[in-house]
Amino acid sequence: MDFKKMLANDRVKSYLLKARYGIEKESHRVDLSGNLAKTDHPKSITLKDDHPYIQRDFSETQMELITPVTETVEDLFHSLAAIHDVVYRSMDENEMLWPLSMPPQLPEKEEEIVIAKLENVENVRYRQILSQTYGNRKQMVSGIHFNFEFGEELVQALFRAQSEFKDYQQFKVEMYLKVTRNYLHYRWFVTYFYGASPQSEKNFFEDDSLNEPVRSIRGSKYGYANSDDVQVSYSSIRNYISDLASLVQRGLLSEEKEFYGPIRLRGGHHVSDLKDHGIQYIELRNIDLNPFERYGISDEQVEFLHLFLLYLLWKDEGDHCDEWVKLGDSYNEIVALEHPLARTQFEVDANKMIDEMEKLVETLDLPVYDRLFVHLREMLMDPSKTLAGRLYKESEKSSQSQVATLISKENHKKSWEKPYQLAGFTDMELSTQILMFDAIQQGIQIEILDRQDQFLKLKLKDHVEYVKNGNMTSKDNYVSTLIMENKTVTKKILHQHGFRVPKGEEFQTVEQAIRSYHLFSSKPFVVKPKTTNYGIGISIFKDGAKEEDYLKAITLAFKEDHSVLVEEFMKGTEYRFFVLNDQVLAVLLRIPANVKGDGKQTIEELVINKNRDPLRGRDHRTPLETIQLSELENLMLKGQGYQMDSIPEKDEIVYLRENSNISTGGDSIDVTDLIPDDYKKIAVDAVAALGVKICGIDLIIEDTEVPAAHKNAYGIIEANFNPSMYMHVYPYKGKSRRLTMHIIQYLFPELLQS
Repeated sequence: MDFKKMLANDRVKSYLLKARYGIEKESHRVDLSGNLAKTDHPKSITLKDDHPYIQRDFSETQMELITPVTETVEDLFHSLAAIHDVVYRSMDENEMLWPLSMPPQLPEKEEEIVIAKLENVENVRYRQILSQTYGNRKQMVSGIHFNFEFGEELVQALFRAQSEFKDYQQFKVEMYLKVTRNYLHYRWFVTYFYGASPQSEKNFFEDDSLNEPVRSIRGSKYGYANSDDVQVSYSSIRNYISDLASLVQRGLLSEEKEFYGPIRLRGGHHVSDLKDHGIQYIELRNIDLNPFERYGISDEQVEFLHLFLLYLLWKDEGDHCDEWVKLGDSYNEIVALEHPLARTQFEVDANKMIDEMEKLVETLDLPVYDRLFVHLREMLMDPSKTLAGRLYKESEKSSQSQVATLISKENHKKSWEKPYQLAGFTDMELSTQILMFDAIQQGIQIEILDRQDQFLKLKLKDHVEYVKNGNMTSKDNYVSTLIMENKTVTKKILHQHGFRVPKGEEFQTVEQAIRSYHLFSSKPFVVKPKTTNYGIGISIFKDGAKEEDYLKAITLAFKEDHSVLVEEFMKGTEYRFFVLNDQVLAVLLRIPANVKGDGKQTIEELVINKNRDPLRGRDHRTPLETIQLSELENLMLKGQGYQMDSIPEKDEIVYLRENSNISTGGDSIDVTDLIPDDYKKIAVDAVAALGVKICGIDLIIEDTEVPAAHKNAYGIIEANFNPSMYMHVYPYKGKSRRLTMHIIQYLFPELLQS
């Protein structure tokens, strides 16, 4: 088949970079000194052997991070970053991930290397067989497995552009086989640029079989490889299946998965499935960990691998398949064992291949980053710029172990800088980020259906749940949400059930509200939009208000909704009760946005300083929101006789808001254990009256020591259909309440039974 001609076909070009990706990354847990961790696999990560994202490889310290399949490189790294965050914050805080393919110093006695303590007996037995066959030391080598699938649209377009094959599946198999044979022949090219295991640490080798630095121990015969008599033909899918089956039958492999070839053909759970299903994707297994990248591989590397595989489809191969592959084995061994600072003996061939790849990009008009080819040529001319060269040069200043430990510490520091965030998804609402963290940790598969709308699909085996904004679920029906969204309806229902709610009026126009000014002018009152959330557009007047201030408050509220409520102001302290399935799981005291005077700075300067707190941010992406300096804040200051340039006395507290929402810059304090049970029962009963399972309900309580049954002891001012959870998980003060985990366990009760 003339793939050069097919790839240049105008009907094919638009699909050329369509692909699906996946990464499996192995790393050892180490302590802060760079020694293998002595602890077991983190208990907070469900211990099941089939966790979709985080598993153990050979040893108890060797973690395998598995991304879901993605259709963009950007999504691939978002997932990889998120899984890293979960791993780091699930491990002991004094543990980190080793950044090298070669393990840290191993125990002197091989039997002291702890094999993974898995639940499945067969999985343990398999590792024991590997231990007996290869020894524990060799199994401690780690790396990247890069799963790659040409986009289905591309494969179909190529199929339509040829006439040799009538069967689509057979065409697809031959296409992947060509790429595979070429990859095996030219993989030395990858080893030169991205090999990154020049030296081993103490006790890896039992003798001095390799005492000189090289490009890639892992990629050579000294690394992760089967014995020489394990040979497989890639000439056809039938031969590939037959050879692997024969190797198992003859006892040269215990199972098919013991085949450690640099590339695997994938089409089902078993190799035999390839016969019926064909090749669905290929798994590149010879990629060393990139120590200079936080997640072990860079987006440039992924872009290179994608382009390289496309190039291998385009490039002609040798006539004799098995000899072509075998030549590649010898070439790779030469390059892998070259000194990391030596120019490769295949430099001329490498230059030609870079030229051809660049020509391919130009011919097919591929939007590939220009810097990629510049970087490849730089590394080819100066081996010290390759990964192995860089690591070796850095190690000369101290040692490879010290360099790796420093890199690990830097990665550890970054992972703990903002422990409330989930890397890769920091643009999403914070409660959703925390829920996603917990879902990953618990082994629940996540599909983001709409990132901007915070819409998720969660799946545990065959059980599927849909979640929006962290806690909007199928457990509450649409009408319940509409009830809570409509403050007038909420009040009426609660009043009908005997709960105390604020009295007030509803207005549809500014003029209508102004005509009723006299009803509220001399009383404490609140102006709020009818259906908005997060405390937006709310103004509170504890001592009545002048008409101009009333008008301003009404105008601000109408900016947020077409209907506005003016209600009596209830005296007391406002508490947020988080109710889930007839239980109060958290109670929060929210202090309105405020600053503390120092006798020197203006209110504006004090606000700016307080907003420098790293816990403060915007749009619900941090535990606390920045304090705003808008019309509402100015209105509040004016009522106290202040302006933005006023200088408060030392230790004087100045409030910039009356409403205590965290969303408007307030401070959060957990008081769950301090609130009497009778008030918690009021919250539970009120939520039940609304027919809801998940709710944040706001109570005004003047004195918690006065029983709730006393007249006017409390008032319910609001019920929230999508209550923020992050402020309970990361309160400004007090105990953290992991509400997101409660939501997950409520949606997936089987987690508690396992």
